[in-house]
Amino acid sequence: MLYFQLVIMAGTVLLAYYFECTDTFQVHIQGFFCQDGDLMKPYPGTEEESFITPLVLYCVLAATPTAIIFIGEISMYFIKSTRESLIAQEKTILTGECCYLNPLLRRIIRFVGVFAFGLFATDIFVNAGQVVTGHLTPYFLTVCKPNYTSTDCRAHHQFINNGNICTGDLEVIEKARRSFPSKHAALSVYSALYATMYITSTIKTKSSRLAKPVLCLGTLCMAFLTGLNRVSEYRNHCSDVIAGFILGTAVALFLGMCVVHNFKGTQGSPSKPKPEDPRGVPLMAFPRIESPLETLSAQNHSASMTEVT
Repeated sequence: MLYFQLVIMAGTVLLAYYFECTDTFQVHIQGFFCQDGDLMKPYPGTEEESFITPLVLYCVLAATPTAIIFIGEISMYFIKSTRESLIAQEKTILTGECCYLNPLLRRIIRFVGVFAFGLFATDIFVNAGQVVTGHLTPYFLTVCKPNYTSTDCRAHHQFINNGNICTGDLEVIEKARRSFPSKHAALSVYSALYATMYITSTIKTKSSRLAKPVLCLGTLCMAFLTGLNRVSEYRNHCSDVIAGFILGTAVALFLGMCVVHNFKGTQGSPSKPKPEDPRGVPLMAFPRIESPLETLSAQNHSASMTEVT
């Protein structure tokens, strides 16, 4: 079972790599109107010039939930009642009949591993949506630089399906065709919601009544502001950000509720008690059953005693 999970994880990472770093999947060429005002926003520059650069975004997305899980699990493990419960729930055989995985380490690996899988899965869903739809960014016409004096662009209501009409940088144009859904919005809300579900489901101490809402709302607010930043910089449409939020939320809810079961321990099925072997039980332990002959003799004896009286 463990090897099967590793194979799935490796395949997910490999597919995400092909989407991100290769040209294996070609973006769909979507048509446009030369005078479409929604596609004529100013070019905001490369992603590295954004207020939230990809390097900062990915580091925060990966580090924040991982740190929260590490700190939460280690802290809860040092609470005696929680530690005893974890040992009772998580002590399962790893390999063969001799090797056991530490309950603390097992939970950390499970929760962090599922989070990493969901992060790559969300990235795959986003890239697949962008490749299939080829939705244009708000600054597409600015980088496309179509020839407005050509026959195709003279008519204001002429829909252009010819991708060769663009005269701008081909690499920038291809990136401008990947807008729906918003990758930043999907990844940020997935990471924030996964961390929020872990905090609300795992940390049960009384001193966390105020800290838990503040931490959860803070992570969700950061994800929301990330989506707003994409709209304010004209890198995505509002519909792209909303779709990214929905996608990231769906992946986080599915993994949190159906895969790790609200971050609870793995309860083993209770073993049925074995029936006792009657050969090893003393005779005095068995209940005495009166035979019909004994009952009849007792009735006759009672009748004779009545006649004598």
